[in-house]
Amino acid sequence: MMGRRNGEIGIFVSGFMMTEGKEIFNRTERLVGPAAMQRLKGSRVVVFGVGGVGSWCAEALVRSGIGHLTIVDADCVCASNVNRQLMATTRTIGAVKVDALRERLLEIDPEADVEAVRDIYTEENRDRFDLASYDYIVDAIDSLHNKASLILRASEAPGMLLSSMGAALKMDPTRVRVAEFWEVRGCPLGAALRKKFRKEGTFPAKRIPCVFSDEVLPNRGADREEEQGGLFAKAVINGTAAPVTGIFGLTLAGLITEDICRKAWEEEKLRETPAK
Repeated sequence: MMGRRNGEIGIFVSGFMMTEGKEIFNRTERLVGPAAMQRLKGSRVVVFGVGGVGSWCAEALVRSGIGHLTIVDADCVCASNVNRQLMATTRTIGAVKVDALRERLLEIDPEADVEAVRDIYTEENRDRFDLASYDYIVDAIDSLHNKASLILRASEAPGMLLSSMGAALKMDPTRVRVAEFWEVRGCPLGAALRKKFRKEGTFPAKRIPCVFSDEVLPNRGADREEEQGGLFAKAVINGTAAPVTGIFGLTLAGLITEDICRKAWEEEKLRETPAK
């Protein structure tokens, strides 16, 4: 169906208008250029865990023009997710998280290839995931054992691995940082991972950029039983704040898109450089 809005001719898709020529990415392409835009579209990314960090990462990637995205999570949306998880609203409570998020992402870019996988990464089922098929692997898992397993295996894959450290018990957005895994300081989850790797004598095969914060606040609210939407109940439930978890996820997406664009710019520069 054709339509007109603000003087532009476009196409309505599922109630939304898409202007011809991929206008939804016009501002991104103005910044990065057509070659980088094409590279973004051709890149394959997988995000493990689409909670308070991973959901924001996934949306930022699709809004940046990533053409192929796989989102992996086993949980359903519950009421306690609404304070920080992108696809969690009072309307989506009870929905499968990856399905609710995929629906939202396709409203942003109906042409994106978004694969929703309702599953959880574990040591036992790791062979279900072809990590070598991705250019970028995002670890936004909060289970120590599963996170350690994913980091070890994904670090052996050819693509770039990025990891989120703990985003709970934090309020100060200015303390969010990026560092290589072994240089993360002040994060209890990072410390627990390093301790686990040293104890078991197994180590990541390459350097891993991590998003972290050294802030650790106490839980000031009273403990109370709450609904959990996952297949596995969490042993400890800590308080969270959307501004911080969102910054974690957006930072991960920013690291990926910057890396993609810089590679495209370097290739352009090489092509433009006359041979000696």
